[in-house]
Amino acid sequence: MELKEKAPVSEVEAKGKAALKASRVLVNRSTGEKNKALDLISEQLLKGKDYILQENEKDLQAGKERGLTEAILDRIMLNEKRIEDMAHAIKLLIDLKDPIGETLETIEKENGMTIVKKRVPIGVVGMIYEARPNVTIDAATLSLKTGNAVILRGSSSAKYSNLALVRSIHEALEKSTVPADAVQLIEDTSRETAKELFQLNDYLDVLIPRGGKQLIETVIRESTVPVIETGAGNCHVYVDQFADQEMAENIVLNAKLQRPSVCNAIETILVQSDWFEKYGKELLEKLDQNNVVIHGNEAVCDVFPKAKEAGEDDWGAEYLGLAVSVKVVKDVDEAIQHINEYGTKHSEAIVTANGENARKFQTEVDASTVYHNVSTRFTDGFEFGYGAEIGISTQKLHARGPMGLNALTSSKFFVSGDGQIRE
Repeated sequence: MELKEKAPVSEVEAKGKAALKASRVLVNRSTGEKNKALDLISEQLLKGKDYILQENEKDLQAGKERGLTEAILDRIMLNEKRIEDMAHAIKLLIDLKDPIGETLETIEKENGMTIVKKRVPIGVVGMIYEARPNVTIDAATLSLKTGNAVILRGSSSAKYSNLALVRSIHEALEKSTVPADAVQLIEDTSRETAKELFQLNDYLDVLIPRGGKQLIETVIRESTVPVIETGAGNCHVYVDQFADQEMAENIVLNAKLQRPSVCNAIETILVQSDWFEKYGKELLEKLDQNNVVIHGNEAVCDVFPKAKEAGEDDWGAEYLGLAVSVKVVKDVDEAIQHINEYGTKHSEAIVTANGENARKFQTEVDASTVYHNVSTRFTDGFEFGYGAEIGISTQKLHARGPMGLNALTSSKFFVSGDGQIRE
């Protein structure tokens, strides 16, 4: 009888197996051991920064040759400060409380049995992401702190940067009691490996996409692994009738201009008609002075002829650059209706001195984070006190908003007794 040759194991499957095996070791590592490993990673990033920057330059040059936008190149780009910021963020993460083992609930039964619900690691986390080498560090360190192994699959646009960063992580983990296999990087960035990752149910417990709308929709549609949906960001600021002019202008300009390429920057400004009649032209002029291309409805174009007429696609657009849609609306109800129709459930803001309108907006707008008199740019794990973030969830199950350590945990019941049986 002729024996059939066993099909070779793919890179994705091999790394899935390794990650699962490592997760079963990692679950027994103490907080001190995990923090020591994180400290070594922080130090190694600084030691290896010249090599990391050298490899990052390869990605930037390739990106320029491929005609990538300035917004994407900015996301890919690493410099000394960004690497130092990564290392510092890991130090802050070390100082945060380890949630693993935290008691969530204790039930004492009449028969003497004790039921304790505790936080435990999820197991193996999959991350698929675009043009964001910082995610490599965020995902790896947050996963390790919470006792999870992680399989990383970045995009081809940041391939060399991701390889260099994971090399630093592995060099650090080799000096620790945390298995280096707890952090895996899929080096083949083809569509085939992405599809295989979507179906890796035997090894993955959850898959988290970070990137543009198309990536996120593809993962949700094709994955058989449970997915936490993270944020494409068509974010809005609504300037209410009762908004202070200076405050409204400051918030709008900050939310659009402070870093236009990120998901919590605004893409649409909604302005109440009475406020627009008094101050709208000044606001539009200030946006124009900052080289923002304005796409407006008829009321906007009448006042500001340089504006382009907004089409249906503009209201749902995530420009990720110096462009914005502006619409004049009748009142807070129309603003809420517009946001709930076109928004991506990420971050939304109202500027107003009217408490009732603020309450109505924050209650009725369906989004992970809803602001009153604050820029949307604060939707961020660091700003919320989580250290880093694994992503910003725009769904409602398991986690919502910036996801820190607690979002990478599950729960488990520990039941103890002295021989109890059920009658």
